[in-house]
Amino acid sequence: MGGVVAVHLLVLSLLGLYLRCLCQEDAAVYIVTMKQPPAAHHYEQVKRFGSSGVSAGASGAFNTLNKPRNASRTNTSYSSYLIRLQNLLLRRTLRGEKYLKLYSYHYLINGFAVLITPQQADKLSRRHEGAWAQEGGPEVAGEGIVIGFIDTGIDPTHPSFSDTLSINHYPVPAHFSGICEVTRDFPSGSCNRKLVGARHFAASAIIRGMFNATQDYASPFDGDGHGTHTTSIAAGNHGIPVIVSGHHFGNASGMAPHAHIAVYKALYKSFGGFAADVVAAIDQAAQDGVDIISLSITPNRRPWGLATFFNPIDMSLLSAVKSGIFVVQAAGNTGPSPKSVSSFSPWIFTVGASAHDRVYNNWLLLGNNLTISGVGLAPGTDGDSMFPLIAAIHAMKNNTTVANDMYLGECQDSSYLDEDLIDGKILICSYSIRFVLGLSSIKQALETAKNVSAVGVIFYMDPFVTGFHLNPIPMDMPGLIIPSTDDSKVFFDYYNSSLVRDEMSKSIIKYCGVANISGGLKANYSNTAPKVMYYSARGPDPEDNSLADADIMKPNLIAPGNFIWGAWSSVGTDSAEFEGESFAMISGTSMSAPHIAGLAALIKQKFPSFSPSAIASALSTTATLYDKQGGPIMAQRAYRNPDSNQSPATPFDMGSGFVNATAALDPGLIFDTGYDDFVSFLCGIDGSGPIVLNYTGHTCEVSNMTGSDLNIPSITISLLNQSRVIMRTVTNVAANDEYYHVSWSAPYGASVAVVPAQFFVASGQQQNLTIVLNATMNSSFASFGRIGLYGNLGHQSIIPLSVISKITHSTTPRRRKC
Repeated sequence: MGGVVAVHLLVLSLLGLYLRCLCQEDAAVYIVTMKQPPAAHHYEQVKRFGSSGVSAGASGAFNTLNKPRNASRTNTSYSSYLIRLQNLLLRRTLRGEKYLKLYSYHYLINGFAVLITPQQADKLSRRHEGAWAQEGGPEVAGEGIVIGFIDTGIDPTHPSFSDTLSINHYPVPAHFSGICEVTRDFPSGSCNRKLVGARHFAASAIIRGMFNATQDYASPFDGDGHGTHTTSIAAGNHGIPVIVSGHHFGNASGMAPHAHIAVYKALYKSFGGFAADVVAAIDQAAQDGVDIISLSITPNRRPWGLATFFNPIDMSLLSAVKSGIFVVQAAGNTGPSPKSVSSFSPWIFTVGASAHDRVYNNWLLLGNNLTISGVGLAPGTDGDSMFPLIAAIHAMKNNTTVANDMYLGECQDSSYLDEDLIDGKILICSYSIRFVLGLSSIKQALETAKNVSAVGVIFYMDPFVTGFHLNPIPMDMPGLIIPSTDDSKVFFDYYNSSLVRDEMSKSIIKYCGVANISGGLKANYSNTAPKVMYYSARGPDPEDNSLADADIMKPNLIAPGNFIWGAWSSVGTDSAEFEGESFAMISGTSMSAPHIAGLAALIKQKFPSFSPSAIASALSTTATLYDKQGGPIMAQRAYRNPDSNQSPATPFDMGSGFVNATAALDPGLIFDTGYDDFVSFLCGIDGSGPIVLNYTGHTCEVSNMTGSDLNIPSITISLLNQSRVIMRTVTNVAANDEYYHVSWSAPYGASVAVVPAQFFVASGQQQNLTIVLNATMNSSFASFGRIGLYGNLGHQSIIPLSVISKITHSTTPRRRKC
């Protein structure tokens, strides 16, 4: 008891001292509130949007939504997350200053009470979280930086690439010397101060007889849509209205809305692309003086030969990095299996795909109170009114039978349907494999529905379309697609049970099933974001075609890649449902990479002297490891029912974590790596000397360097044999000197020690770190840990550890395969 009192007295004594110190500066207690929802509101959102699909109450009465049982007041993970955000805000805003946090509010409001001076209160009130705020707003974000895009070209007529929409008429950067091809498809005036260069490369495709000038456009013009989409994500203009099927979904902006765009078209709708054309595009981009190269492309097979790193594209990009160009590449869409990543080299920044928190859902309410979740960027039926249901296969004209065409149920031809039967009802259509193959379309089915006076359309999933994942599809009338075959069966069971048939003929005499479609035009906000998408390619990084593991962590990071709005070419055909639209919602690691390209432009703008490795480090060490609820980021593990098959993400799923744009602009410490280090790494591969000489002109000396020896912000060891000493060097790029302490968590089966465990590093100075890993037991599976460097001014750098296998007995040192 005495011990407890003593502790309290000590706290009170220190508090009194602190109050006297601050009161000399007219300090007062302020209540600061933050924008994230408090825990009580958060848990209510979890109840509302925590689940989808068919739902039923315990009594058998059907509820509108399935409410999870674990969203309770005792759940502390989200509250802990809010407290961490509050503390981070204080540390970063009031670096090195005295303040006293009195209370943390996190249940009913999100904020805190703090004893501070009026000057400190003014700093907090003016603190705008966000990357643009640090760069001066969207009117200047990315200005002076040129991003080169190797993709399918661009539609220069799209307002996302205009230079007349901004009051800030920024000039073409003097260091850029690219040109703009002029063709019939890409006339004079297509380029401007925003779109500063555009070329196309197709010689290899032409010589192979693959190029179709009519379909593929012998110009920088985008006949596919993909290139226009990715370019707008990175550097599209700010505040462009997203209008699709006549519906307004908000305003779009690129990550760096005032960055400049240079397009190097080397991919084509009809055949993809060839390495020779891609290398030519990379070579020209570097010669023109771009600052960043964005590649939303990956090889369709793993490179053959001595190592995956020795291929013309990766080696061209190594030279680009030598020239000071930051290179970002999509990880690939071949997940979730291990070693599926298609971007291999440590000088390339590889990006996986995550979900964001914006989701579009609409709902189908049936006459028996059953509710089914669907997808569709569509309006709802009028109010709460219920409308009769009728299936297309039951609405044929008298002279038509289903036997005439097994695809009549897909609603592709209104001439077979009886308008008198359908008028005023919701038409039910089948979604079969023909939609997936492009032989049938949602647009045609909607046209059919309007022709026969239906009030709405419901698409049920054919049971043969198993495991297919639907993007929300725009509809200009009330509509919904049931993406689950199980839910589709439940829906059709209800519909069939509601039909009244003649006892003798068994023909339908009455349609008693009714439904209401709720609209899917407004986004809801999920609490389970970010998470690694099932399709996002995974590590470990393969060293060679035999699938030996490299000592390099891949991917480097994850960024939003699922259901991403972006500009669309006026003739874009890559997504049939968005043909003719000016925007499209697309998913893939192709969408993740340009997010990082745009953010890299902001970092380059703020830190012009940063090397490509410094930019990569700033993005990596500041990444977040937590989702919106404060729990670990999850990774989907299966293509089928991915949300039912997920577990906490590892560095082989998400790299360093989910990108944090604001923190990346103030990293504190960076890990810098130069071209010579990368060459030494390549020379350390047995038998690599002639290949390195051919690609770089560099003669290899004796090198024992492995990927884990590179000064990058991660450590991966593919074979830990007893003990390993790893060296890292950090540089303080902050404006102030800072004290750091080091903490770590060891991978399973290994011990970790870091020296020094605390250090002081002046602004602009370096600090060496020695990391010692010891195997403590034999293990044949990957295990993971982290090293954290925490500064007293609020900076932090997190380094993931990946130890793939460990052997504790003495063996011959491993040599990398020839």
